[in-house]
Amino acid sequence: MSQIDPVFAAVTAPGTPFELTERDGLRQFANAAPDLNLMIEHARRHGDKTFLVDFSSDGAERRLTFEQVFAWRDQLAPMLHIRRGDRVAICMRNRAEWIIAFMAVMKAGGIAAVLNSRGSPAELVAMIDDVTPELVLADSRRAALIREGGYQGRMLDLTKPFEGQEIERRAGEAMPDPGLARPLDPATILFTSGTTGRVKGAVLTHRSLITGLMLMQLSGVMVLHNMARAHGIPAETLMANLPQQAVLLVYPLFHISGLGAAFLSPLFAGSKIVIMRRWDAQEAVRLIEAEKITMFSAVPTMLWDLLHGARLGDADLSSLRNIASGGQALPVNLLDEIRAACPQAVMGTGYGMTEASGSLAQAVGEDFIRNRASAGRVLPLAEVRIVAPDGTVLPTGESGEIQLKGAMVMAGYWNRPEETAAAFTEDGWLRTGDVGYVDAEGYIFIVDRVKDMVISGGENIYCAEVERVMGEIPGVGECAAFGIPDERLGELLVAVVRGEGLTERAVIDQVGERLARYKAPGRVAIVSQPLPRNDVGKVNKVALRAAWSNLIGEQ
Repeated sequence: MSQIDPVFAAVTAPGTPFELTERDGLRQFANAAPDLNLMIEHARRHGDKTFLVDFSSDGAERRLTFEQVFAWRDQLAPMLHIRRGDRVAICMRNRAEWIIAFMAVMKAGGIAAVLNSRGSPAELVAMIDDVTPELVLADSRRAALIREGGYQGRMLDLTKPFEGQEIERRAGEAMPDPGLARPLDPATILFTSGTTGRVKGAVLTHRSLITGLMLMQLSGVMVLHNMARAHGIPAETLMANLPQQAVLLVYPLFHISGLGAAFLSPLFAGSKIVIMRRWDAQEAVRLIEAEKITMFSAVPTMLWDLLHGARLGDADLSSLRNIASGGQALPVNLLDEIRAACPQAVMGTGYGMTEASGSLAQAVGEDFIRNRASAGRVLPLAEVRIVAPDGTVLPTGESGEIQLKGAMVMAGYWNRPEETAAAFTEDGWLRTGDVGYVDAEGYIFIVDRVKDMVISGGENIYCAEVERVMGEIPGVGECAAFGIPDERLGELLVAVVRGEGLTERAVIDQVGERLARYKAPGRVAIVSQPLPRNDVGKVNKVALRAAWSNLIGEQ
């Protein structure tokens, strides 16, 4: 931060929960727990408050208190039969069992490898094979897909009731004490596709994940202190009189946004989490009103659907106090519409990545509104530099690759030493792959992406992965995937394929069968001429993007 904010100075002063120190050459929280399970365990104090509101496929509602969730976790943890450092894969759609599973793995000392539950059988098994877990925790649908993909290892379907005798037998067995994790021990593995088209697991240590979570908490505390100062009351008085906050969980829990901002951070704060298993704008409006949702964070596509696809006329959205967006840039016209529909809500945005345990920049309220084109202000424990292609560190205001150093950065990619080495510079900075600049006030602006990636509806889709699958379709000679602007999705993935005996629908369907459905192109242009290439022989996607309307119109 280029200027010392008096509120920041106060809440990070010596003796406070967010006291800062320098350790191992990095700025860190002096009072951070070494083990994520210690932070989880501390949430027991919320007792009989409602923690989870969950809706089953048939619409039946479940309400679980913190006490009930911890009891369920304590029952499951001994049944895992794992030791400190064992990996456990979690593969479920958003539901209470996912959250219980993660908490149980942490209690037992395991490493939670959270799988993209939208994957195809082959994708799911590839992720499992990559981390070689002791156990897979799944729901019935994902369990069937994993078996279909050929996995024969140990798996528990947490959506099927365990036999009473089994529970009783397990309860009688004392679970070995795993002891405390060390800060640099792996806590979780989150999968992210690479530009090579192959999934890889980002290893978040206890230190990196806890740092990311505490940065979220710090931002929230600063907002409350600023609100208290604006109203002329002590911050402690304001916090003591706040009602329980309620979060609408719409991000997948296998995303860092779902895991961190929508699950773990609310858990620590004693908030209620209302789980949506499938996005539906009208259902979201109903839940916001019925459950008095105070915090709603979503990708711009969902905000667009809420404003344009739901009946807002009779809806009461007055409970909303915080609306945040991430995953892609928030169009200014959409921001203005949200503010008009929910004038009482504080708006926020952030910029981050899985490899950084969440956000490395945030802006909330007036801090965001006065600089709406930014992706947020660089967070206090994040060191950011802008680098030219030749490695030169650029001055303030000049664009280059955004590079990051900090305690929130991942340890590397699981079992991928070469890709880990490529992700970091020789002097230890993480290459984000994004092009941008930082202004004099510490606001970061994203200009472009070095990575060949499309962000569609908040989902990262790597073109190389889609092209690899299209290239295996009989009749395809060459192909290219890229993004074009889309009012609702932000970007729409499209493809140009040269080949014979192909139809647009067949290509889309075959990609959707091999990969997660959202990775299938929205449109495919079939051409008979060779694709344009640049001087080094690579497909010229700039030329294809410029010619797209003509190419798709020729069909």
